[in-house]
Amino acid sequence: MKRTVRKVLCELLRDSSKSDRKLAKGLGVSQPTVSRLRNKLVENGLIKHFTVIPDFKALGFELLTITSFASKDSREIEERAIKWTMAKPNVLFASRVEGSRRNGIMISLHKNYTDYYKFISEVKREGNGIVTGYDTMFVSLEGSIVKPFSLEYIAESLEKSKD
Repeated sequence: MKRTVRKVLCELLRDSSKSDRKLAKGLGVSQPTVSRLRNKLVENGLIKHFTVIPDFKALGFELLTITSFASKDSREIEERAIKWTMAKPNVLFASRVEGSRRNGIMISLHKNYTDYYKFISEVKREGNGIVTGYDTMFVSLEGSIVKPFSLEYIAESLEKSKD
């Protein structure tokens, strides 16, 4: 990745709301250069979305959960799981995984433990005969968070790396 492209990407990881004009001024390049590079990053798939990272607690969520699943494996089951997961706005991330007797993982947000209990009950009901086990870790969003979720850490790593 060229140096200027990397710099634009790093600045966008820090704050994607910055205008091309502000980015250009900070990087010492022209605004059309930044606009062209931003578009190139999107076209090449290095940037998938421009979004915000909200304060989940301020939005009323008390729990973030990381749930690993063991399930039967087939294309039909996978398609069903994808459809179900995509319909759940509180699921932030879901993927297949390897190891520890589990083959799936899901990260989700919940208003409270009762909300989570309803959610996992639905998972068990919908996955009856498919989900053969699960484990959940609970993260209290009211607790002491050592390192808050942010993409700016990736920018720091990219700045240190070289092609």
